[in-house]
Amino acid sequence: MNSPLRLTVAQRPIFLRRAAAIPGVAYILVALLIGFSAFGSGFASLANFSNIGLQSAILLMLALPMTLIIMSEGLDLSMGAVLGLCGVVLALALVKGAGLALALGVALVVGIAFGFLNGVLVVTLGIPPFVATLGTLGIAQSVALVATDGQSVVGIGEALPALYSSEFLGVPFPLFVAGLAYLPFHFLLYHTRFGAYVFAIGGNREALVLAGARANRYHIGIYMLGGLMAGAAALLLTGRMNSGHPIAAIGMEFDAIAAVIVGGTSFERGNGWLPGTLLGVLAVGVLKNGLNVMAVPSSLQVASIGMLVIVALLIDTIRGKS
Repeated sequence: MNSPLRLTVAQRPIFLRRAAAIPGVAYILVALLIGFSAFGSGFASLANFSNIGLQSAILLMLALPMTLIIMSEGLDLSMGAVLGLCGVVLALALVKGAGLALALGVALVVGIAFGFLNGVLVVTLGIPPFVATLGTLGIAQSVALVATDGQSVVGIGEALPALYSSEFLGVPFPLFVAGLAYLPFHFLLYHTRFGAYVFAIGGNREALVLAGARANRYHIGIYMLGGLMAGAAALLLTGRMNSGHPIAAIGMEFDAIAAVIVGGTSFERGNGWLPGTLLGVLAVGVLKNGLNVMAVPSSLQVASIGMLVIVALLIDTIRGKS
């Protein structure tokens, strides 16, 4: 029986019901924007907001497949290392005279191969995702370091930096690519059989198997999407740095996981929300940019992202109990 002092959801005023439907990450994002605008000199400018978007483009490309992986009760710790390796492969191909399309194709193949390896280790061999992807993280990072002797790959030519600096329909190329990546993921997750299977793999895999679906193939495909997007993100990373560096993307997987969790995706029962991931990416991007503007040491920035995850989860927990 409900307490006489506690209203049911249907009895609450409409503005409270609408407020309850807003995810906690949206409140956090607004709070960060207000706080950094008030205390961070130069934060609230069009140029800086554009910079946040450019910095968040690569993170979004990693967070999109990470959402699907976490929805399937998995994890991919290798994504940052694979991105770095793909960037090195892309840069080496350009240095050797390959065209940009061919170099990107090679990077995509490398990314997909690591995604397939992750999928086989997790799905076919039954190795826990944390252990399996931690192992492939080490493999990818080691290969990148050996291939470059730990040095940046420079001399990639002008084509890729020029493409990175270009605009399409008035939109900076990195933002255009990130937006172009989001749309098919949204369609894939919410309007296709593959998307329905993603929800089912995390929510009720046994029922999916009993229905005759080839759950293992779709599950491996989720990890392969992660590798594909790591290869695609290498185009932006290499273009931004004007070189390939073996450890340039180490740690980005942590930011991607944080953005997904902050956005409301759960490790249990296939619960996920792709628009929430987009908000989570923006929250992480605003937080890191604001701390840079305020000259906060990078060592504290990692801790701040961890705090962001905890605060977002606390907000959603408290609101869920209200």
